[in-house]
Amino acid sequence: MTASPEGATFRLQRFVHAQRETYADALAELRAGTKRSHWMWFVFPQLAGLGHSPTARYFAISGLGEAQDYLAHPVLGPRLAECTDRMLDWAGKRSAVAILGEIDALKFRSAMTLFELAALDRIERDRFSHALDAFCQGRRDERTLRLLRPARGAAN
Repeated sequence: MTASPEGATFRLQRFVHAQRETYADALAELRAGTKRSHWMWFVFPQLAGLGHSPTARYFAISGLGEAQDYLAHPVLGPRLAECTDRMLDWAGKRSAVAILGEIDALKFRSAMTLFELAALDRIERDRFSHALDAFCQGRRDERTLRLLRPARGAAN
């Protein structure tokens, strides 16, 4: 069950606030094909339970409901799509590791796995699937899948 729109907006403000000063830089770095600053946690967020630093825990997505709220958010959803598209501009030219670094390439796979599962729209889902195919050899993040398995089973 998804929270009310007001509750979702309140919960997601941590991402909007964090991106306020860094989003333009993150987008420029993705366009250039080289991540240089620290924005991964709140531009390509992961599921709770994967990251262990205080920052990773603060920006962790609680589950499929919050991921769906993120996708539906009028600022965050389009930004996630735009950043994913800027990564896809490099498909076949540079690897995720070359663009993001080794650790953040793993986080990217986790984020793409989460949002592929959360996407209610086929176009959104296809974007994340394409990113997984292009940068992760089609492999989904097993830890994300394992953490979501009970929630996905309850939805059936």
